[in-house]
Amino acid sequence: MTNFAQAGENVTGLTTITTDVDKVLKSTKPGDLPVEQPTKFELVINIKTAKALGLAIPPSLLQRADEVIQ
Repeated sequence: MTNFAQAGENVTGLTTITTDVDKVLKSTKPGDLPVEQPTKFELVINIKTAKALGLAIPPSLLQRADEVIQ
């Protein structure tokens, strides 16, 4: 498990993925599919992993995190 994680989430989520897979299976070139940007980013900090790696996480970063895993 990583210490810091930042993930993007697309509004349509799984629907977009399945639509793209369907298009590729129907012979659309992957390079012809539109590039979609994430609409939301999340910062997740794993305290246990940080300690195991000997890292000190500044309180200001912990406050900004969307999720802190103990």
